[in-house]
Amino acid sequence: MRVIDLTHTINETMPVYPGTDTPKLTPANTYEKNGFKETFLQMYTHTGTHMDPPVHLYEGKKTLDEFPIDQFIGKAIVIDCRMLKEGEAITMKNLQLYGDKIDRADFLLFNLGWDKRWGTEDYFGDYPCIDNEVMGYILKGNYKGIGFDVIGLDPIADENLTRHKKLFENCDIINIENLTNLEKCGDDLFWFSCFPLKIENCDGSPIRAVAWFE
Repeated sequence: MRVIDLTHTINETMPVYPGTDTPKLTPANTYEKNGFKETFLQMYTHTGTHMDPPVHLYEGKKTLDEFPIDQFIGKAIVIDCRMLKEGEAITMKNLQLYGDKIDRADFLLFNLGWDKRWGTEDYFGDYPCIDNEVMGYILKGNYKGIGFDVIGLDPIADENLTRHKKLFENCDIINIENLTNLEKCGDDLFWFSCFPLKIENCDGSPIRAVAWFE
C-alpha cells in the first residue's frame, strides 16, 4: 500500500488566514522538571490543513461532530488546475477532462499548485477559485466534500465569503483548505481520509488528510 500525506505541519511560523494569530506551542511539562514532555497548544479551529462545516457560516447548521464518521473517508479525484493563471476561474472544462470519475468520487480535490507557495507572501495572492457553474455542479452532486491547496474557498478579497455561503446554505458538505502534495495523487480515483478532531459544537478543525493506493 502506498500512502501520501496531504497535510501541512503545524508550527508557530506557518501561514494563517489574515486577521488570525499563528499557533502557540508552549512547553507545559519538561523531562528535567516533570519527567515527561507535554505541550500547551493554542490555535484557531481553522488553522493549517483544516475543514469547514456548514455551521462555520450559518448558526444552527451542522457542526463537524454531528457528521457521521464515514463523512470523512471515501474515494477522491484530484482536478489538476495548475495551468490556470492567477485570478482565472476553475470551470467545468477542468472537471470534464476526468469523465465519469468526477461523478464516482466522494471528494473533489482541486490542485492549483499553490502549496508550493506555502510560507511565502505569494500564498495570499489571487489564486483561482471555482465559478458559479462548478459550484452548481457540486451542489447538485452527492459529494461528501471538496478541497483545495489554497487558504480559502473564496478569494482573500471577498470578505462576504460568497462561495462559502452558497456551499453551506442548503448542503451538508465539508470544505477542506490548505491541502498539499496533490500532484502526487495522479489522475485516477484513490482512497482519501480527512478526519477532524472530535470537538463539541465544532465549527472547524485541523485534519490529517491522507491519500492511499492499494
